[in-house]
Amino acid sequence: MKQLLPVFISENDYLRPPLKWAGGKRWLVPHLKPLWQGYKHRRLVEPLCGGLAVTLGLSPHVALLNDINPHVINFYRCLKNGLVIKLEMANDKSIYYSHRESFNQLIRDGKGYTEEAASYFYFLNRTGYNGLCRFNSKGEFNVPFGSYKKINYTIDFTPYKAVFKNWEFKSSDFDKVPLAEGDFVYADPPYDVEFTKYSKEDFGWEDQIRLAEWLSKHKGPVVLSNQATNRIIELYRKMGFQLTYLKAPRMISCTGDRTPAKEVLAMKGF
Repeated sequence: MKQLLPVFISENDYLRPPLKWAGGKRWLVPHLKPLWQGYKHRRLVEPLCGGLAVTLGLSPHVALLNDINPHVINFYRCLKNGLVIKLEMANDKSIYYSHRESFNQLIRDGKGYTEEAASYFYFLNRTGYNGLCRFNSKGEFNVPFGSYKKINYTIDFTPYKAVFKNWEFKSSDFDKVPLAEGDFVYADPPYDVEFTKYSKEDFGWEDQIRLAEWLSKHKGPVVLSNQATNRIIELYRKMGFQLTYLKAPRMISCTGDRTPAKEVLAMKGF
């Protein structure tokens, strides 16, 4: 039986991230708020916005939000227009695979950036395995059915319309995002781990280097977050970032391990 998810988190009074997201950074928001406080009149830019937890948590008036996955951005653009889902949504295996095929057919037909596609994308994200967002080399969604006992679905996303009013959404490689000198930039690349295939393109070590180099040249405040692997620490230090270390919750692990992961915040321009 489907459950309707409350849109607002009452104790924090801000909109809930609308998608499940592996490695989501809602836990990081309290650590970022003190850094954001002195710059909240500026535009917030996320060149790899993903699940949108940080931007929703910081609640900027103006934002530029980019992701290389066009289906994520299509979904957010539809939310900005006041998406109301008319699709049947249930935690059912046969419905899941039927909807997954319908979504992929829309992609094959060149209709992957429609409100209908956004509705399918949302259902697949909530119902698929571990909230993964994974596409094959043909650009088709290939996440298997999940194993949830109960799923909360949102049908009416109109509350997002007002919040997203001054937020611009783009889908491109991160270094194509047009930064203004005073922008506050937060970047959360895929962790420096083995699995990085989040869209049909991969995000490898060369991309980690490109991102660090690109952000090191920005004249405004920058915050980068990543898993604190030795080579990530070395890279960020080399680029002149100031490093702070945190214990990150391991929200998704195939082994069931919930040992806190070591996270690094790399800062520059403050």
